Amino acid sequence: MGALELTDLYLQRVEVDGDIPGNSYVSRLPVVRSMVESGGLDLSRPVTIFIGENGVGKSTLVEAIAIRMGFNPEGGTVNFNFATRESHSPLHDYLRVIKGCRWRKDGFFLRAESFYNVASNIDDLGVVGNYGQVSLHAQSHGESFMALVENRFWGKGLYILDEPEAALSPMRVMTLMRHMGRLVDDESQFIVSTHSPMIMAFPGADVIQIDEEGLSHVDYRDTGHYQVMRRFLEDPERMLGYLFE
Repeated sequence: MGALELTDLYLQRVEVDGDIPGNSYVSRLPVVRSMVESGGLDLSRPVTIFIGENGVGKSTLVEAIAIRMGFNPEGGTVNFNFATRESHSPLHDYLRVIKGCRWRKDGFFLRAESFYNVASNIDDLGVVGNYGQVSLHAQSHGESFMALVENRFWGKGLYILDEPEAALSPMRVMTLMRHMGRLVDDESQFIVSTHSPMIMAFPGADVIQIDEEGLSHVDYRDTGHYQVMRRFLEDPERMLGYLFE
């Protein structure tokens, strides 16, 4: 076993297919404008990480990819079909995904904002045994999040994570990265939206920055996230002085 090669990736390319109505807010998102202009986005590594400021469309894109790959909009596996509120964007209606030849054996769409709903559905289905034998609601947010990753991510699959750091302490972020590494070695592919400079540093990841200029492949040290965090930690008093004086 080992990391997937380019030709083996479960998802290889994403394109905007069709004309998005001009009155739809998704047509104005920087990520959508860029993909329309460029013709699409090739995925070249087992781990693809989307970054950018709030409002550029990274979570919207990740959500649309997940839906097009067959996952429930609120999260879960392809077998989850619950719905608490229809809040997902229409972008998936205009997205084309090009899949690889290899068939994935597993997969999960995990998003911070609707994780509570996924945990509730797991209880309702009576499948807690697949998630560590303890109800996810009987644990803290971070504990339940990691229990799901550790017990339910089985390998040889596609895992789509939307801002996973929202539930995790820095130590738990590193634990998540360790499990990601284990799963990549077991022929898995990850697509991640994040604000965490730690996750951006995942070895070998393709970090794609989304901004008003479009999409660009960047080294995590060149991202604003990393630079702002580094400056703050190196001299918090000076940075706080800028903020409050």
